[in-house]
Amino acid sequence: MTNPEYKYTETFDITPEVQAAYNDHGYIIVRNMFDKEELTNVKRVLEDSDIIEKHGYGIPDGKGKNAKLVIWSHPGNDVTGIVARSRKVVDSCQKLLGGGEVYHYHAKFIRKDAFTGGSHLWHQDYGYWYKNGCLFPQINTIFIAVDKCEPSNGCLQVTDFTGSQTCGRIDHFPVAGQTMADIERINEIKKRHPLKHVELDPGDALIFDANLIHTSGPNNSPNRRWALLYSYCLKSNNPVYKHHHPNYTPLEKVPNSAIKNCKNYTDFSGKDFMDPGVDKTVKADTQNP
Repeated sequence: MTNPEYKYTETFDITPEVQAAYNDHGYIIVRNMFDKEELTNVKRVLEDSDIIEKHGYGIPDGKGKNAKLVIWSHPGNDVTGIVARSRKVVDSCQKLLGGGEVYHYHAKFIRKDAFTGGSHLWHQDYGYWYKNGCLFPQINTIFIAVDKCEPSNGCLQVTDFTGSQTCGRIDHFPVAGQTMADIERINEIKKRHPLKHVELDPGDALIFDANLIHTSGPNNSPNRRWALLYSYCLKSNNPVYKHHHPNYTPLEKVPNSAIKNCKNYTDFSGKDFMDPGVDKTVKADTQNP
């Protein structure tokens, strides 16, 4: 079995070895993909702007807490948008999808604040995106740890071993405010694919397949757990109808150095923040952003 963990350097690339690990596990972990200066620049957007107050909402987890989100369609030109367009992000996701042209399918700022952050129920991302008219699971996501992610603050959990993404798409059903994978099937899969907690330090990144089965628990700790997630879809997999995420839109890549050089922390023009009322796959609590 290949090792899915790698240390980021300026020469990091999706080699055949890295691709094999992604195919085996359904994900790879890239340690230190973003350095302290890059992460500090990103946090100025998340911490010092009104992005949460204006665009945040919660998704009930059925356990008394909300999974809190901000979602937008297009990268924009603020620091978070520059990250989404940076070559180390886009090129890595593109190569793992086979090398065809990709576009920015959407981004999420996921907040699990101290003691209050809710769970994300068992699901595959394609369980949602299948309903959006994506004919193939040719989409992946990069999860960037803004804070330390560990079991106590609700880090991501995946079913691992030979890669649960090879199970194919599982039926998903509405549960609480979310869309959850068939729990009976999940329980059977867990017998064959051991549970793995994806522990990340700030700046680490996880890139994962749209069919990877995953969940995350509540934050019962005094430490917040914030993360940025960017999803990329192959142009050839353009959804067959319009929905709350974008159809194919050309993506302009920028050099990695642009992340540190960008000083736009508050102008979010062009990002097109999502109104949860148009998302048919969730039931949002807009009173608790």
